[in-house]
Amino acid sequence: MATTEVQRVVFDSGAAASMVEELRGSYRSGKTTSYEWRVSQLQKLEKITEFHEQEIVEALRSDLSKPEFESFVQEIGMLKSACKLAIKQLKSWMKPEKVATSMTTFPSSAEIVSEPLGVVLIISAWNYPFLLSLDPVVGAIAAGNAVVLKPSELAPATSSLLSKLLGEYMDSSSVRVVEGGVAETSALLEQKWDKICYTGNSRVGRIVMASAVKHLTPVLLELGGKSPVVVDSGINLQVACRRIIVGKWGCNNGQACVSPDYILTTKEFASKLVDALKSELDKFYGKNPLQSKDLSRVVNFNHYARLTKMLDEVSDKVIHGGERDVNNLRIAPTILLDVPQDSLIMNEEIFGPLLPIVTVEKIEDSFDLINSGTKPLAAYLFTNNQKLKDHFVKNISAGGLVINDTTIHLAVPTLPFGGVGESGMGAYHGKFSFEAFSHKKAVVYRGYALDASVRYPPYTNGKLNLLKALVGGSLLGIIRALFRSSKA
Repeated sequence: MATTEVQRVVFDSGAAASMVEELRGSYRSGKTTSYEWRVSQLQKLEKITEFHEQEIVEALRSDLSKPEFESFVQEIGMLKSACKLAIKQLKSWMKPEKVATSMTTFPSSAEIVSEPLGVVLIISAWNYPFLLSLDPVVGAIAAGNAVVLKPSELAPATSSLLSKLLGEYMDSSSVRVVEGGVAETSALLEQKWDKICYTGNSRVGRIVMASAVKHLTPVLLELGGKSPVVVDSGINLQVACRRIIVGKWGCNNGQACVSPDYILTTKEFASKLVDALKSELDKFYGKNPLQSKDLSRVVNFNHYARLTKMLDEVSDKVIHGGERDVNNLRIAPTILLDVPQDSLIMNEEIFGPLLPIVTVEKIEDSFDLINSGTKPLAAYLFTNNQKLKDHFVKNISAGGLVINDTTIHLAVPTLPFGGVGESGMGAYHGKFSFEAFSHKKAVVYRGYALDASVRYPPYTNGKLNLLKALVGGSLLGIIRALFRSSKA
C-alpha cells in the first residue's frame, strides 16, 4: 500500500508578494477601516482567550515549560485586558481631534484624523509567544489595518496554535499568519509594508530595519538591553527582594526583555541584600530549584549553551545557585557578586536566570555606571530617599522606569511601552498601540467668505507689512498694516 507524503507548501518571495497584494486589495476595499469590522475582529481575539485558555497554556508549557500561573497572568490575562480596553475605547480613539487654527488661516477650522497605515507586518518573539504576537495585532486591527503575523519558530507549539486559531476566528481576507523560520521571514521582509513591528534582539532588529529602509517603511522595534536595578539601603528589604525575584525569575525565568539584568548596590549593603535574596529564593523555589514547577526552562540548547558560557567565565563569582540540568535545559536561579566589568555577562543582555550584583562606593555612583552603557529598556530603583528618586527619574534614560518594584509598568495601559536608543524605537500598549499603527492626518476646513486679497499677487509693501503683523501676532500692528494697505 503506497504512502502519501505531506509536502510542505513553499513560502518564498513570490508567495509573500501574492499574499501582500491580496491583503492590499482587501484594505483598498475599505472593509478594515469601518468601526464595525475593527470591533468584530477585536471581539474574536478576546474569544480566543476565553474559549482556548487551556490550549494556550499547554502550548506555552510545551515551548517553555511555562507555569500556568505565569501563562495566564503574563500572557492570556494581559491580552484579554488589551482587547477589552480597545473595544471599550475604540470610538473615542477613532474620533477626529479638534484643534485650534491661527489668524493666518481665519476663518477656518481644523482637526487631526487618525487613519490606518495600510498593510502591516508583525514579527513576534519566542519568550512571550502568545502575548507578544497578539498584543501588537490588537493595536493594528484597532487602527484599521490589514495584518500579517509571523510568530517565532523557536516557540513552535504556540506558533502552530496561533495559525490554527487565527485561521478559524479572524477575517482571513485581512488577517494572516505565516509560520516558518529565517527563509519565510526573509521572504516577508523583501516586501513593501506600511509598517513593520519587530520584537526581539538588536541583531535581528538591525536586519529588519535595513530591509525596511529599502521601501522607506517605518518600524516599531521592541528590543531589550541590560535593565539595571539600583538598591539603596534603608528600605523594606524583604519586599524589595521579593519584587526583584518575581521580576527576574518569575518572568519566564529571566527570559524577558524587561527582567532585571544586574543589580547595583553599595559594598556596605551588598551582604544584607545577598542574604535576603537567598532566603526569599529558597522560600519561592525550594532547596532544589531545578525541580521547581514554578520556573520555566531555557527555550533551547543554543540559548542554554550561551548562558552556560557566560556562567563558566565567571563561575568563581557565583554565591548562590549555578546548578544545571542540560537534559531538561534548566539552570537554577543564580546570583553572582562583583563580576568584572569586561566579562561577557556584563556586556551582553543575559536573558536568563543569572543575576550579577555589582557594588559601588556610593549609591549615586550607580547612575554614572548605568549611563556609561547603552540605554536600557527598563531601569528600576529601590529607595525611600526622595532626592534619589528625583535624580533617577531626571538623569536615567530608559524605555521605562519603576520605583520600588520591577516590570509592573507593562500592566499600566495608560503608559507607553517601548525602548530608546539601542533598546528600541516606538511604543505601544493601550491607546499608544492604536497610535503606533495610525497616521495622524492634518485636515483644514474653509469656506469662501472673507477671501483676503493679501495672499495674492501683485505683492505690495502693504501686503507684506500686513503678513508680518499677522505672523507677529500684534493686534495694533495688524490694524496699522490694514490702515496703510487701504490707503495704498
